[in-house]
Amino acid sequence: MANIKSSKKRIRVAQANTIRNKPLRSNLKSVMKAADFAIANDAPDKADAVAIAIKTLDEVTSKGILHKNNAARKKSSLMKRLNASNA
Repeated sequence: MANIKSSKKRIRVAQANTIRNKPLRSNLKSVMKAADFAIANDAPDKADAVAIAIKTLDEVTSKGILHKNNAARKKSSLMKRLNASNA
């Protein structure tokens, strides 16, 4: 299917990027789940969990894995739920 050199290279580059980005995406998902769990269960360290999630979102965004608006939306949602649980 990919007979042109440039398309073969794009396939290789995409595979390399996928391999490099997968652990970062996986870690982000784990951290977000931990923050959601902490907020839902009113854990004493929920603010720390949210701070770690926000830091991870910023790191992933700076590497170009996640769009900045997507990260901003996730951070806003986390903070909204954290503030609602504190009130």
